[in-house]
Amino acid sequence: MPIIMPVPQSGSFPQRTRQSCLNQLFGGHILPSCTTWVFWLPAIAIILVIPVACSAYEFNDKFSLSGILAGTYQYQDTNDDNLGRGAVPLQLEFVYAPGPKDIFGAKFGFAAGNGLNDQTGFAFSPYAADLEDDVRDINGRNRDYLLTAWYRHILTLGTTSQLAITGGIIDATDYLDENVFANDEYTQFMNEALVNGPNAFLPSYDTGGAFQWETGNFAVSGVFMHIGENDNGSSYNFYGLQLGYTRQFPVGAGNYRLMVGTTSSDFIDPGLTSKEKRACLLLSFDQQLGKIYGVWLRLGTQDDAAAISYKSIYSGGLNINGMLWNRTNDNVGIGYGFLHDGNLDNDTSQVLEAYARFSLNDYLALTLDIQYMKDEYHTNDTLDGFIYGIRATAVF
Repeated sequence: MPIIMPVPQSGSFPQRTRQSCLNQLFGGHILPSCTTWVFWLPAIAIILVIPVACSAYEFNDKFSLSGILAGTYQYQDTNDDNLGRGAVPLQLEFVYAPGPKDIFGAKFGFAAGNGLNDQTGFAFSPYAADLEDDVRDINGRNRDYLLTAWYRHILTLGTTSQLAITGGIIDATDYLDENVFANDEYTQFMNEALVNGPNAFLPSYDTGGAFQWETGNFAVSGVFMHIGENDNGSSYNFYGLQLGYTRQFPVGAGNYRLMVGTTSSDFIDPGLTSKEKRACLLLSFDQQLGKIYGVWLRLGTQDDAAAISYKSIYSGGLNINGMLWNRTNDNVGIGYGFLHDGNLDNDTSQVLEAYARFSLNDYLALTLDIQYMKDEYHTNDTLDGFIYGIRATAVF
């Protein structure tokens, strides 16, 4: 990942049940309400003006605006329930660079609807984007829509090294657990279990600091964050460190990362009698295999002193570039994840996802997606089924 600009990533995915006027359309109503059009009209307008005004968002060499707008519909077909829902998330990021070594940035998130995320019974959200409930009362801070706001200073250390120091409201996934083929819920996999390593408990959108040091083929990243609220209502500290190595092989570039993370002792234990810390270890690899194929892999484990749904994750997959069918901007992704060994109700979970992304032009792409999930519980109950999805994404 470039040291100057963080790549937009997914955040945490709280499951809330608050309904709003905006998501009534996505709960099954055919005609949208007046309030829904307040969101839809600007969203449609952005899609229409992007091809005309795309270059105008770089206002000058110091100030720029970028964004991403996605419209998604998913239909769930399981042995428990069948239903369909949609959602439209929008993110806008402003960057101001008064000089070559100083950068200010802020990202805002808006959304209409929660999709299937607050309706499905599966352990993992079928769409990892920040949806309507995710951008409100973020981490119990009583803050809406403002996702990140940070300042970064870059130091040049010799001829081959750079150190970037960032502080403010940040997202840990901008600095930890990157992956070329499985890290972006807007253009790659949609399921939460394949976008990041969920048992790495990476927090998003809260106060903290980060550093990124790059020298030659090696990189070190570190994150400290203070989070307003976890699932049991306690604030906590997060500490993460990642070691990375990049190598250009004859078949293509490879990235190999080792991440460790831990927290303060503010998470409830399985017996609900004490508070424990969380700790994890995660390996994340991606390797290009020629011009068409690429593979990726995540392996991770975490401590089970606190209450956790899953201790271990094994996930990986294949990326196929559209060069295979003479469309270099298209791609197909196939991913599988297996998680197990928690200390709560869940026994194992499996996620299999395949998507085909078709680039319509320089800014707009259409994705067809299918997911199969299977959750097994210690009670011998099982929930399994398919989720079919379509996603239109505009990047500007």
